Amino acid sequence: MNEQARVTLQEELQQQKDKFDETATDETKITYKKGIDEVVESGLVEIALQVGESAPDFVLNNAKGERVKLSDHLKNGPVVLTWYRGGWCPYCNLTLYHLQQTLPVFKALGAQLLALTPELPDKSLSTSEKNNLAFEVLSDIDNRVGKQYGIVFQLHEGVAKIYGQKFSLSAYNGNKENELPLAATYIIGQDGIIEYAFLDADYRNRANPEDLVAFLKNKK
Repeated sequence: MNEQARVTLQEELQQQKDKFDETATDETKITYKKGIDEVVESGLVEIALQVGESAPDFVLNNAKGERVKLSDHLKNGPVVLTWYRGGWCPYCNLTLYHLQQTLPVFKALGAQLLALTPELPDKSLSTSEKNNLAFEVLSDIDNRVGKQYGIVFQLHEGVAKIYGQKFSLSAYNGNKENELPLAATYIIGQDGIIEYAFLDADYRNRANPEDLVAFLKNKK
């Protein structure tokens, strides 16, 4: 195992937060905080689907244009279902990397991993290739599935403006809605019921792969 793989996701996320704090302007920091606070105040984390609720089935295209159905994967075991905002998000890329490192353990425990993104397929393919991902990356265009799970929010106006200037979110997502999903992670049992839910208004916080593995082990 190389040195990078020994660093935990949480450690790398903290390093990314520290880098942002060192380099971002005060105005950007204030604007991003307002964006997070707005999600907190909306109650979205409480509104989103929770443990014990049924996970809506869906069919989405993967990065190669192939149709992937949640219920088909559930026939083979539990599914770890995670959302990432896009390949432009450094926190997301760190998370994808660590999920890829954990993939053999998920498979050994009989679980499969599906990642959803509002990005257009050509954008998600480049993300998949860039991170050498060996799990399905599915394009949830216009956040249709994310809305079924109750995890989609409207970007704060100031944050949307910054994103538009930095990398053009509309070009990544193929619309001008300025909507994103929470960086949510669910574990769905074979009966279609949500057994684990990580929901956080702060996009910099992510489910620990170690926690997902521990939960799957306890199911055995």
